Amino acid sequence: MTARPSTVTATVRSNEPVNDTVANATYPEQAARLVAGIDQDPWGSVRPSLYETARVVSAAPWLSGEQRRIAYLLNAQAPDGSWGEGPERYRLLPTLSAVEAALALLGRGGMSEETTRRLTTAVDSGLAALRALPSAGPWPDTAAAEILVPGLVAKIHERLTHVGDDRTPVVGDWRPGPAPALPGGYDQSVPGYLARRYASAGSLPVKLHHTFEGVAGYIPGALIPDGPDLLGSSPAATAARAAVSHEPSAGTVAALEAVAERYSGLFPEAAPILVFERLWVAAALAGVDLPPTSVPTVRAWATDLYDPRGVRGAPGLMTDADDTAMAVLVSSLVGLDHTPEPLDLFHNGSHYDCYIGEDTGSVTANAHALHALGSYLRHHPEAQHTYGPRADKLSDWLVGQQRPEGPWPDKWHASPYYATARCVAALSRHGGDRAATAVGTAVAWTLDTQRDDGSWGIWGGTTEETAYAARILLATADPRPRHLRALDLAETYLNEGAGSGEHPALWHDKTLYAPGAMIEAEVLAVRELLRTRHGTAWPGAGRPHPTTREGRTDT
Repeated sequence: MTARPSTVTATVRSNEPVNDTVANATYPEQAARLVAGIDQDPWGSVRPSLYETARVVSAAPWLSGEQRRIAYLLNAQAPDGSWGEGPERYRLLPTLSAVEAALALLGRGGMSEETTRRLTTAVDSGLAALRALPSAGPWPDTAAAEILVPGLVAKIHERLTHVGDDRTPVVGDWRPGPAPALPGGYDQSVPGYLARRYASAGSLPVKLHHTFEGVAGYIPGALIPDGPDLLGSSPAATAARAAVSHEPSAGTVAALEAVAERYSGLFPEAAPILVFERLWVAAALAGVDLPPTSVPTVRAWATDLYDPRGVRGAPGLMTDADDTAMAVLVSSLVGLDHTPEPLDLFHNGSHYDCYIGEDTGSVTANAHALHALGSYLRHHPEAQHTYGPRADKLSDWLVGQQRPEGPWPDKWHASPYYATARCVAALSRHGGDRAATAVGTAVAWTLDTQRDDGSWGIWGGTTEETAYAARILLATADPRPRHLRALDLAETYLNEGAGSGEHPALWHDKTLYAPGAMIEAEVLAVRELLRTRHGTAWPGAGRPHPTTREGRTDT
């Protein structure tokens, strides 16, 4: 299928294309501007999600602004009938979501003849696109796909059964094509099985709140989570909770309307993302030089976000090792004495689970944990007897997860360049001699996979992945011509691409998404590292920051 980005983008202050004035500003000016913009935005820089918006359309007809969402749904369909971003296998879930939402709209009726015609056409081409997908996996390891895909296939079958009767009246003699088959690799019984399992236990685990829409139609009323706010920080989950509760509470309506107002009537897959965004941006910028004017803001972020009970990426989510590790790391980088003790909650003996009850591990979460431990030990050598052996064991585990050809994969990102950059950053600084071969193999793989235009990318060259790849190469001081030329080409590509538009969606949630400010911070930081490797620096670089232990941070 032809991948194309959504044609509708919410107004996002920190994810707008950078104009010439901003692009030509110095690193400290751009970094300070980015930090200030994030500090003023309580929601986060991310585009709306087709999947999530379609779920709200289907489950919340009572929510104001539906015409905006219907237009988005119709305009975002690709010429081949699919919806979503990325390669065809990533478009399965968004297309299922959009087709089901269009059928829900047709069932409600009350629309103009033109809108009805466009919806029936969208359903026809969407069903054709689903039939054209591969019949079996492997499918992307996105959040709760094993629940969401079977649930949507079942909903589409049910809605198609009623086309033409009083539940789904249609205009003229329109009849849709065949219902989609459940793709190979998925099990139709999974949503019901989970519902029965947790019904017998008497409660629904918090880890299912973010994807509650996948089990909403299967669980008994006693298991419906309480609360007026966003369930699991997910608009889709919140709308599904209201639908199975039969009447939305005033708090639920207010929560969804607040998100819709921020994202121009549409919905991202998680809201807000400020914890995740602030920690990742701070770590990226502090790895170069955090502008002195931004240090108080970042210190305030770290003070607010660090929690001895573990950090959660957004309200309503479980505490997790990834955000906890980054809170520890950022705290260390800006001179705050926050210990790594909260990470102990997630240690399983050899490495860290992202959260309690995790099904598949994450190398990036563990790379962040190693980085946090190493940074803390650098400033607190007296803690070596406690955290030194754990860091050594973690280094060994990370090395063992590397693919033979050099990269690391990870469940939170479609591109191996992200995970490999994170692992190389941690192992090159804190892995010791045991990690040297792994780092060298990763560097060789990176050199071998550079594109002719100087970029890197799993599906095509991107500034985001090029920034990660350049980070991998910058981790070693290799003076050989091939290494230096690769960095020169990367620098040219990144400089020419600065401010050129929105970033492709490469991050994994329920579907692909792009956290704009975080990507901008990575690209900005690497461009500065590439520039300063020539021996120049921005005025004031290297002078001790009054609020940090040392002038240059140690990421």
